[in-house]
Amino acid sequence: MEFDSFIKDNFGISAEVWEYAIKIEREIEHNFKEIDRITEYNQFKVLAAMQKNKLSDTHFAATTGYGYNDLGRDILEQVYADVFHAEAGLVRPQLISGTHALTVALAGNLRPGDEILSPVGIPYDTLQGVIGIRKERGSLSEFGITYKQVDLLPDGGFDFDNIRKAINKNTKLVTIQRSKGYEWRDSLSVEKIGTLISFIKSINKNIICMVDNCYGEFVETIEPTDVGADLIVGSLIKNPGGGLAPIGGYIVGKEEFVENAAVRLTSPGLGKEVGATLGITPALFQGLFNAPQVVGGSVKGAVFLSRLFEGLGFKVLPSSMEKRADIVQSIQLKTAENVIAFCQGIQKGAPVDSYVKPEPWDMPGYDCPVIMAAGAFVQGSSIELSADAPVKPPYNVFFQGGLSWHHAKIGIVIGLQTMVDKGLLKI
Repeated sequence: MEFDSFIKDNFGISAEVWEYAIKIEREIEHNFKEIDRITEYNQFKVLAAMQKNKLSDTHFAATTGYGYNDLGRDILEQVYADVFHAEAGLVRPQLISGTHALTVALAGNLRPGDEILSPVGIPYDTLQGVIGIRKERGSLSEFGITYKQVDLLPDGGFDFDNIRKAINKNTKLVTIQRSKGYEWRDSLSVEKIGTLISFIKSINKNIICMVDNCYGEFVETIEPTDVGADLIVGSLIKNPGGGLAPIGGYIVGKEEFVENAAVRLTSPGLGKEVGATLGITPALFQGLFNAPQVVGGSVKGAVFLSRLFEGLGFKVLPSSMEKRADIVQSIQLKTAENVIAFCQGIQKGAPVDSYVKPEPWDMPGYDCPVIMAAGAFVQGSSIELSADAPVKPPYNVFFQGGLSWHHAKIGIVIGLQTMVDKGLLKI
Protein backbone atom coordinates (compact mmCIF):
# COMPACT_ATOMS: atom_id res chain seq x y z
CA MET A 1 0.00 0.00 0.00
CA GLU A 2 1.34 3.41 -0.95
CA PHE A 3 1.66 6.04 1.75
CA ASP A 4 -1.18 8.56 1.85
CA SER A 5 -2.74 11.08 4.21
CA PHE A 6 -5.15 8.51 5.67
CA ILE A 7 -2.25 6.57 7.22
CA LYS A 8 -0.65 9.74 8.58
CA ASP A 9 -3.86 11.33 9.83
CA ASN A 10 -5.25 8.22 11.57
CA PHE A 11 -2.11 6.51 12.84
CA GLY A 12 0.58 9.19 12.92
CA ILE A 13 2.89 7.19 10.67
CA SER A 14 5.35 9.38 8.80
CA ALA A 15 6.25 8.93 5.15
CA GLU A 16 9.86 8.11 6.13
CA VAL A 17 8.86 5.30 8.50
CA TRP A 18 6.31 3.86 6.06
CA GLU A 19 8.75 3.90 3.14
CA TYR A 20 11.36 2.16 5.29
CA ALA A 21 8.79 -0.51 6.19
CA ILE A 22 7.86 -1.06 2.52
CA LYS A 23 11.56 -1.39 1.63
CA ILE A 24 11.95 -4.08 4.33
CA GLU A 25 8.83 -5.90 3.15
CA ARG A 26 10.24 -6.14 -0.37
CA GLU A 27 13.49 -7.58 0.99
CA ILE A 28 11.71 -10.51 2.65
CA GLU A 29 9.12 -11.39 0.00
CA HIS A 30 10.98 -14.62 -0.80
CA ASN A 31 10.65 -15.71 2.88
CA PHE A 32 6.89 -15.50 2.61
CA LYS A 33 6.71 -18.17 -0.09
CA GLU A 34 8.06 -20.81 2.30
CA ILE A 35 5.71 -19.64 5.07
CA ASP A 36 2.79 -19.96 2.64
CA ARG A 37 3.89 -23.50 1.72
CA ILE A 38 3.87 -24.54 5.39
CA THR A 39 0.52 -22.84 5.94
CA GLU A 40 -1.04 -24.68 3.02
CA TYR A 41 0.24 -28.07 4.22
CA ASN A 42 -1.10 -27.49 7.73
CA GLN A 43 -4.45 -26.39 6.31
CA PHE A 44 -4.65 -29.73 4.50
CA LYS A 45 -3.80 -31.48 7.78
CA VAL A 46 -6.54 -29.78 9.80
CA LEU A 47 -9.12 -30.22 7.04
CA ALA A 48 -8.30 -33.92 6.73
CA ALA A 49 -8.79 -34.46 10.47
CA MET A 50 -12.18 -32.75 10.46
CA GLN A 51 -13.36 -34.68 7.42
CA LYS A 52 -12.08 -38.01 8.78
CA ASN A 53 -14.16 -37.52 11.94
CA LYS A 54 -17.27 -36.49 9.96
CA LEU A 55 -17.59 -33.15 11.70
CA SER A 56 -21.21 -31.95 11.57
CA ASP A 57 -23.16 -29.00 12.89
CA THR A 58 -24.79 -31.45 15.30
CA HIS A 59 -21.43 -31.40 17.11
CA PHE A 60 -21.84 -27.70 17.89
CA ALA A 61 -24.56 -28.18 20.50
CA ALA A 62 -23.91 -26.82 23.99
CA THR A 63 -23.80 -28.95 27.12
CA THR A 64 -24.13 -27.85 30.73
CA GLY A 65 -23.71 -29.34 34.17
CA TYR A 66 -21.75 -32.57 34.10
CA GLY A 67 -21.47 -32.56 30.33
CA TYR A 68 -22.22 -36.24 29.86
CA ASN A 69 -22.49 -37.44 26.25
CA ASP A 70 -20.98 -34.28 24.78
CA LEU A 71 -20.43 -35.54 21.23
CA GLY A 72 -18.86 -32.28 20.05
CA ARG A 73 -16.28 -32.37 22.82
CA ASP A 74 -15.40 -35.97 22.00
CA ILE A 75 -15.04 -35.24 18.27
CA LEU A 76 -12.95 -32.13 19.00
CA GLU A 77 -10.55 -34.20 21.08
CA GLN A 78 -10.26 -36.81 18.36
CA VAL A 79 -9.67 -34.11 15.74
CA TYR A 80 -6.84 -32.71 17.85
CA ALA A 81 -5.39 -36.20 18.26
CA ASP A 82 -5.50 -36.73 14.49
CA VAL A 83 -4.03 -33.32 13.64
CA PHE A 84 -1.08 -34.05 15.94
CA HIS A 85 -0.86 -37.73 14.94
CA ALA A 86 -1.45 -38.85 18.52
CA GLU A 87 -3.50 -41.55 20.21
CA ALA A 88 -5.74 -39.32 22.30
CA GLY A 89 -6.51 -35.74 23.22
CA LEU A 90 -7.85 -33.71 26.13
CA VAL A 91 -9.16 -30.35 24.85
CA ARG A 92 -11.13 -28.45 27.45
CA PRO A 93 -12.31 -24.96 28.42
CA GLN A 94 -11.60 -26.04 32.00
CA LEU A 95 -7.89 -25.86 31.14
CA ILE A 96 -7.56 -22.12 31.65
CA SER A 97 -4.04 -21.55 30.31
CA GLY A 98 -0.94 -23.23 28.99
CA THR A 99 0.54 -23.25 32.49
CA HIS A 100 -2.59 -24.90 33.85
CA ALA A 101 -2.52 -27.55 31.11
CA LEU A 102 1.13 -28.28 31.90
CA THR A 103 0.29 -28.49 35.61
CA VAL A 104 -2.47 -31.02 34.94
CA ALA A 105 -0.23 -33.10 32.68
CA LEU A 106 2.58 -33.13 35.25
CA ALA A 107 0.40 -33.78 38.29
CA GLY A 108 -1.52 -36.51 36.50
CA ASN A 109 1.58 -38.43 35.48
CA LEU A 110 3.87 -37.99 38.49
CA ARG A 111 3.80 -39.52 41.95
CA PRO A 112 5.76 -38.86 45.18
CA GLY A 113 9.39 -39.85 44.69
CA ASP A 114 9.36 -39.20 40.93
CA GLU A 115 11.76 -36.71 39.41
CA ILE A 116 11.28 -34.22 36.57
CA LEU A 117 14.25 -33.45 34.33
CA SER A 118 14.49 -30.38 32.12
CA PRO A 119 17.36 -30.90 29.66
CA VAL A 120 16.87 -27.47 28.06
CA GLY A 121 17.52 -25.19 31.02
CA ILE A 122 15.09 -23.49 33.34
CA PRO A 123 11.40 -23.49 32.31
CA TYR A 124 9.25 -20.42 31.80
CA ASP A 125 8.67 -18.29 34.89
CA THR A 126 5.11 -19.40 35.68
CA LEU A 127 6.04 -23.09 35.52
CA GLN A 128 8.83 -22.55 38.03
CA GLY A 129 6.24 -22.04 40.76
CA VAL A 130 4.33 -25.14 39.66
CA ILE A 131 7.41 -27.35 39.92
CA GLY A 132 8.70 -25.73 43.09
CA ILE A 133 11.86 -24.16 41.70
CA ARG A 134 10.36 -21.01 43.12
CA LYS A 135 8.48 -21.66 46.36
CA GLU A 136 4.72 -21.54 45.85
CA ARG A 137 1.85 -23.03 47.80
CA GLY A 138 0.72 -26.34 46.29
CA SER A 139 3.81 -26.87 44.12
CA LEU A 140 4.79 -30.37 43.01
CA SER A 141 7.76 -30.25 45.36
CA GLU A 142 5.32 -30.20 48.32
CA PHE A 143 4.14 -33.63 47.14
CA GLY A 144 7.63 -35.13 47.11
CA ILE A 145 8.28 -34.66 43.38
CA THR A 146 11.84 -33.52 42.74
CA TYR A 147 13.36 -31.54 39.90
CA LYS A 148 16.66 -31.47 38.09
CA GLN A 149 17.83 -29.49 35.09
CA VAL A 150 20.67 -29.49 32.59
CA ASP A 151 21.40 -26.19 30.90
CA LEU A 152 21.93 -25.84 27.20
CA LEU A 153 25.50 -25.44 25.99
CA PRO A 154 26.75 -21.90 25.21
CA ASP A 155 26.05 -22.51 21.50
CA GLY A 156 22.46 -23.55 22.30
CA GLY A 157 23.09 -27.25 21.77
CA PHE A 158 22.11 -30.08 24.10
CA ASP A 159 24.59 -31.13 26.79
CA PHE A 160 24.21 -34.84 26.12
CA ASP A 161 26.94 -35.91 28.54
CA ASN A 162 25.34 -34.18 31.50
CA ILE A 163 21.84 -35.20 30.44
CA ARG A 164 22.97 -38.83 30.57
CA LYS A 165 24.47 -38.26 34.03
CA ALA A 166 21.30 -36.53 35.28
CA ILE A 167 18.97 -39.41 34.37
CA ASN A 168 18.53 -41.80 37.29
CA LYS A 169 16.09 -44.43 38.57
CA ASN A 170 13.68 -41.72 39.78
CA THR A 171 13.58 -39.83 36.49
CA LYS A 172 9.95 -40.26 35.44
CA LEU A 173 9.34 -37.37 33.08
CA VAL A 174 11.42 -35.09 30.88
CA THR A 175 9.92 -31.69 30.11
CA ILE A 176 11.07 -29.91 26.96
CA GLN A 177 10.11 -26.29 26.39
CA ARG A 178 9.93 -25.63 22.65
CA SER A 179 9.80 -21.84 22.86
CA LYS A 180 12.37 -19.61 24.49
CA GLY A 181 10.23 -17.97 27.17
CA TYR A 182 12.15 -14.95 28.46
CA GLU A 183 15.50 -16.58 27.67
CA TRP A 184 17.77 -15.28 24.93
CA ARG A 185 18.13 -18.57 23.07
CA ASP A 186 16.93 -20.23 19.93
CA SER A 187 13.56 -21.88 20.15
CA LEU A 188 13.77 -25.59 19.44
CA SER A 189 12.84 -26.96 16.05
CA VAL A 190 10.83 -30.16 15.93
CA GLU A 191 13.82 -31.90 14.39
CA LYS A 192 16.04 -30.93 17.34
CA ILE A 193 13.35 -32.03 19.79
CA GLY A 194 13.22 -35.39 18.02
CA THR A 195 16.98 -35.81 18.38
CA LEU A 196 16.74 -35.10 22.11
CA ILE A 197 13.82 -37.48 22.61
CA SER A 198 15.63 -40.28 20.76
CA PHE A 199 18.65 -39.79 23.01
CA ILE A 200 16.55 -39.91 26.18
CA LYS A 201 14.62 -42.98 25.03
CA SER A 202 17.91 -44.75 24.24
CA ILE A 203 18.80 -44.43 27.94
CA ASN A 204 15.38 -45.34 29.32
CA LYS A 205 12.47 -45.97 26.95
CA ASN A 206 9.96 -45.65 29.81
CA ILE A 207 10.69 -42.00 30.57
CA ILE A 208 7.73 -39.82 29.60
CA CYS A 209 8.85 -37.10 27.17
CA MET A 210 6.53 -34.09 27.44
CA VAL A 211 6.85 -31.02 25.22
CA ASP A 212 5.56 -27.59 26.13
CA ASN A 213 4.36 -26.78 22.61
CA CYS A 214 3.14 -23.22 23.31
CA TYR A 215 3.82 -20.77 20.45
CA GLY A 216 5.02 -23.59 18.17
CA GLU A 217 1.90 -25.19 16.71
CA PHE A 218 1.66 -25.02 12.89
CA VAL A 219 4.93 -23.12 12.49
CA GLU A 220 6.39 -26.26 10.90
CA THR A 221 4.75 -29.08 8.97
CA ILE A 222 5.46 -31.59 11.77
CA GLU A 223 4.85 -31.48 15.51
CA PRO A 224 6.73 -33.06 18.46
CA THR A 225 4.34 -36.04 18.50
CA ASP A 226 5.65 -36.86 15.01
CA VAL A 227 9.16 -37.32 16.44
CA GLY A 228 8.45 -39.38 19.54
CA ALA A 229 6.95 -37.04 22.16
CA ASP A 230 4.64 -38.90 24.54
CA LEU A 231 2.71 -35.74 25.41
CA ILE A 232 2.47 -32.26 23.95
CA VAL A 233 0.70 -29.48 25.78
CA GLY A 234 -0.49 -26.02 24.81
CA SER A 235 -2.98 -23.19 25.15
CA LEU A 236 -5.99 -22.56 22.93
CA ILE A 237 -5.55 -18.79 23.25
CA LYS A 238 -2.23 -19.17 21.48
CA ASN A 239 -1.68 -20.75 18.05
CA PRO A 240 -4.25 -23.58 17.81
CA GLY A 241 -7.22 -21.46 18.88
CA GLY A 242 -6.79 -19.28 15.80
CA GLY A 243 -7.83 -16.18 17.73
CA LEU A 244 -11.40 -17.46 18.16
CA ALA A 245 -11.05 -19.75 21.17
CA PRO A 246 -12.16 -17.72 24.22
CA ILE A 247 -10.39 -20.03 26.69
CA GLY A 248 -8.92 -23.51 26.92
CA GLY A 249 -5.92 -25.75 26.66
CA TYR A 250 -4.99 -29.08 25.14
CA ILE A 251 -3.01 -32.18 26.07
CA VAL A 252 -2.45 -34.75 23.33
CA GLY A 253 -0.31 -37.85 23.14
CA LYS A 254 -0.36 -41.45 24.26
CA GLU A 255 -3.74 -42.52 25.57
CA GLU A 256 -2.45 -43.68 28.96
CA PHE A 257 -0.78 -40.36 29.75
CA VAL A 258 -3.68 -38.27 28.44
CA GLU A 259 -6.11 -40.24 30.62
CA ASN A 260 -3.81 -39.73 33.63
CA ALA A 261 -4.08 -36.00 33.01
CA ALA A 262 -7.86 -36.23 32.59
CA VAL A 263 -8.41 -37.83 36.00
CA ARG A 264 -6.39 -35.03 37.56
CA LEU A 265 -8.41 -32.38 35.72
CA THR A 266 -11.74 -33.90 36.79
CA SER A 267 -11.45 -36.72 39.33
CA PRO A 268 -10.45 -40.40 39.56
CA GLY A 269 -13.16 -42.57 38.07
CA LEU A 270 -14.54 -39.77 35.87
CA GLY A 271 -11.67 -38.70 33.63
CA LYS A 272 -12.76 -37.55 30.18
CA GLU A 273 -16.40 -38.55 30.62
CA VAL A 274 -17.43 -35.23 32.16
CA GLY A 275 -16.87 -31.55 31.46
CA ALA A 276 -19.48 -29.29 29.88
CA THR A 277 -18.49 -27.14 26.90
CA LEU A 278 -21.13 -24.43 27.53
CA GLY A 279 -21.63 -23.57 23.86
CA ILE A 280 -18.07 -22.64 22.89
CA THR A 281 -17.37 -25.75 20.81
CA PRO A 282 -18.04 -24.00 17.44
CA ALA A 283 -15.41 -21.37 18.26
CA LEU A 284 -12.90 -24.08 19.18
CA PHE A 285 -13.48 -25.94 15.92
CA GLN A 286 -13.45 -22.82 13.75
CA GLY A 287 -10.42 -21.44 15.57
CA LEU A 288 -8.52 -24.65 14.89
CA PHE A 289 -9.59 -24.52 11.25
CA ASN A 290 -8.30 -20.94 10.95
CA ALA A 291 -5.13 -21.60 12.96
CA PRO A 292 -2.76 -22.43 10.07
CA GLN A 293 -3.63 -19.13 8.34
CA VAL A 294 -3.41 -17.11 11.54
CA VAL A 295 -0.08 -18.67 12.51
CA GLY A 296 1.27 -18.08 9.00
CA GLY A 297 0.42 -14.38 9.26
CA SER A 298 2.02 -14.21 12.69
CA VAL A 299 5.23 -15.80 11.40
CA LYS A 300 5.33 -13.29 8.56
CA GLY A 301 5.05 -10.50 11.12
CA ALA A 302 7.92 -11.96 13.15
CA VAL A 303 10.17 -12.14 10.07
CA PHE A 304 9.24 -8.57 9.14
CA LEU A 305 10.02 -7.29 12.64
CA SER A 306 13.33 -9.12 12.68
CA ARG A 307 14.44 -7.62 9.37
CA LEU A 308 13.14 -4.17 10.32
CA PHE A 309 15.30 -3.97 13.45
CA GLU A 310 18.29 -5.72 11.90
CA GLY A 311 18.37 -2.84 9.47
CA LEU A 312 18.51 -0.40 12.39
CA GLY A 313 21.49 -2.13 14.03
CA PHE A 314 19.71 -4.04 16.80
CA LYS A 315 20.46 -7.61 17.82
CA VAL A 316 17.57 -9.93 17.00
CA LEU A 317 16.79 -13.60 17.57
CA PRO A 318 16.10 -15.35 15.28
CA SER A 319 17.46 -13.43 12.33
CA SER A 320 15.17 -12.72 9.40
CA MET A 321 16.88 -15.45 7.37
CA GLU A 322 16.64 -18.26 9.95
CA LYS A 323 14.13 -21.08 9.93
CA ARG A 324 11.35 -20.51 12.46
CA ALA A 325 10.42 -22.86 15.31
CA ASP A 326 7.74 -20.66 16.91
CA ILE A 327 5.99 -17.31 16.48
CA VAL A 328 8.15 -15.41 18.99
CA GLN A 329 10.58 -12.72 17.86
CA SER A 330 13.15 -11.36 20.32
CA ILE A 331 14.86 -7.99 19.98
CA GLN A 332 17.56 -6.60 22.24
CA LEU A 333 16.46 -2.97 22.52
CA LYS A 334 19.40 -1.79 24.70
CA THR A 335 17.48 0.60 26.99
CA ALA A 336 14.38 0.61 29.17
CA GLU A 337 13.12 3.66 27.25
CA ASN A 338 13.27 1.75 23.96
CA VAL A 339 11.41 -1.23 25.43
CA ILE A 340 8.65 0.92 26.92
CA ALA A 341 8.22 3.03 23.77
CA PHE A 342 8.04 -0.01 21.50
CA CYS A 343 5.49 -1.81 23.69
CA GLN A 344 3.40 1.35 23.98
CA GLY A 345 3.46 1.58 20.18
CA ILE A 346 2.27 -2.00 19.82
CA GLN A 347 -0.61 -1.16 22.17
CA LYS A 348 -1.50 1.82 19.93
CA GLY A 349 -1.81 -0.60 17.04
CA ALA A 350 -4.32 -2.85 18.79
CA PRO A 351 -8.03 -3.02 17.87
CA VAL A 352 -8.96 -3.18 21.59
CA ASP A 353 -7.72 -0.74 24.26
CA SER A 354 -5.54 1.12 21.76
CA TYR A 355 -5.88 4.23 23.93
CA VAL A 356 -4.31 2.52 26.97
CA LYS A 357 -0.65 3.19 27.73
CA PRO A 358 1.06 0.12 29.24
CA GLU A 359 3.61 0.69 31.97
CA PRO A 360 6.06 -1.71 33.69
CA TRP A 361 4.73 -3.26 36.91
CA ASP A 362 5.66 -5.91 39.46
CA MET A 363 3.67 -8.77 37.99
CA PRO A 364 3.19 -11.88 40.18
CA GLY A 365 5.47 -14.73 39.18
CA TYR A 366 8.26 -12.55 37.80
CA ASP A 367 11.48 -11.29 39.41
CA CYS A 368 11.41 -7.75 37.96
CA PRO A 369 8.93 -5.23 36.55
CA VAL A 370 7.29 -6.46 33.34
CA ILE A 371 5.62 -4.46 30.60
CA MET A 372 2.93 -6.12 28.50
CA ALA A 373 1.20 -4.71 25.43
CA ALA A 374 -1.88 -6.60 24.32
CA GLY A 375 -5.10 -5.08 23.07
CA ALA A 376 -6.81 -8.37 22.41
CA PHE A 377 -10.35 -9.59 21.84
CA VAL A 378 -9.54 -12.45 24.24
CA GLN A 379 -7.74 -11.45 27.44
CA GLY A 380 -4.17 -12.76 27.41
CA SER A 381 -4.44 -14.14 23.88
CA SER A 382 -0.83 -14.40 22.70
CA ILE A 383 -1.80 -15.23 19.12
CA GLU A 384 -3.19 -11.72 18.90
CA LEU A 385 -0.74 -8.85 18.48
CA SER A 386 1.29 -8.53 21.66
CA ALA A 387 4.70 -7.66 23.02
CA ASP A 388 6.12 -8.04 26.51
CA ALA A 389 9.40 -7.67 28.26
CA PRO A 390 11.05 -7.93 31.65
CA VAL A 391 12.41 -4.42 32.14
CA LYS A 392 16.00 -5.26 33.02
CA PRO A 393 19.31 -5.45 31.12
CA PRO A 394 19.89 -6.31 28.33
CA TYR A 395 16.32 -5.12 27.70
CA ASN A 396 15.02 -7.91 25.51
CA VAL A 397 11.50 -7.55 24.19
CA PHE A 398 9.46 -10.54 23.02
CA PHE A 399 6.94 -9.98 20.25
CA GLN A 400 4.35 -12.44 19.01
CA GLY A 401 1.03 -12.74 17.30
CA GLY A 402 -1.13 -10.86 14.89
CA LEU A 403 -4.37 -12.39 13.65
CA SER A 404 -3.31 -11.46 10.14
CA TRP A 405 -0.04 -10.51 8.49
CA HIS A 406 -1.36 -7.06 7.63
CA HIS A 407 -2.34 -6.26 11.20
CA ALA A 408 1.03 -7.51 12.46
CA LYS A 409 2.73 -5.20 9.95
CA ILE A 410 0.64 -2.18 10.96
CA GLY A 411 1.25 -2.77 14.67
CA ILE A 412 5.01 -3.15 14.18
CA VAL A 413 5.21 0.02 12.12
CA ILE A 414 3.33 1.96 14.81
CA GLY A 415 5.75 0.53 17.40
CA LEU A 416 8.67 1.81 15.34
CA GLN A 417 6.99 5.19 14.82
CA THR A 418 6.50 5.60 18.57
CA MET A 419 10.22 5.12 19.14
CA VAL A 420 10.96 7.67 16.42
CA ASP A 421 8.47 10.17 17.88
CA LYS A 422 10.19 9.92 21.27
CA GLY A 423 13.52 10.73 19.69
CA LEU A 424 14.94 7.26 20.40
CA LEU A 425 15.53 6.34 16.74
CA LYS A 426 16.16 7.99 13.40
CA ILE A 427 15.15 6.44 10.08
